[in-house]
This record gives sequence, structure tokens and C-alpha cells, in this order.
Amino acid sequence: MIPEDLFYSAEHEWVRLEGDVAIIGITDFAQDQLGDIVYVDLPAEGESLESGTVVGELESTKSVSDVFTPVSGEVIARNDALEATPEVINSDPYGEGWLIKVRTSGEDPTDGLLTAEAYSAVVSA
Repeated sequence: MIPEDLFYSAEHEWVRLEGDVAIIGITDFAQDQLGDIVYVDLPAEGESLESGTVVGELESTKSVSDVFTPVSGEVIARNDALEATPEVINSDPYGEGWLIKVRTSGEDPTDGLLTAEAYSAVVSA
């Protein structure tokens, strides 16, 4: 399941743009590879992020995985509900399982991101 209306990173994060705000989460492929997610570490509100850098981590029953930000900007919201129920990322990665919201900075926030078709080719390879 790869929604057509989102942008993707090669590190398996998705981006939904709403004006200058990017909502970021991990893809269905990523959550499936991780297995049952049991802990989430996210950046604080107000933190400045640089595209491509590690901004948190997800711990599953299999491993610990870094979360990268696919866009630059300032964290304006984090999904604090995931602290109590991190498994929502497994059951609804593109909805209630979102991780952070970032007010984007710079030119085009989609620069360097993949379309659904291009991301599909990445996970099929």
C-alpha cells in the first residue's frame, strides 16, 4: 500500500504537504520490516531539523531503527499519543501513526523526494 498523494524518502519515510507544513511518518513497508513497534523517540517541538538527518528512533521487537527527516524546518507538533500506543504506527502508518509535523524552510520541500511510483520501484528492488 503506497498512497499516491504522498512523497517518500529512500529511507522509507513519507511526507504529506499541507501548505508549508510537512506531516511525516514511516511507510507501511518500513513498519512491516520493523515488526511490532514498542517505543518511539521523537524530536521536541521547536527543534530545527536539517533534511536527511536522524531525528529520532523507533524500537521494535526486532531492532532499533533511526528516523530521518526528509525535509528541513522546525518541529511544530509531535504525535505524543505514540508514547502510550506506539503500535498505532503498525496498524495505521499513514494516518494516526504519523510522527511529526514540520514547518518547512528552504526552497521546494519535495526536492529530492520520491513520487509514489518511484518509491514503489525502490521497495520492489
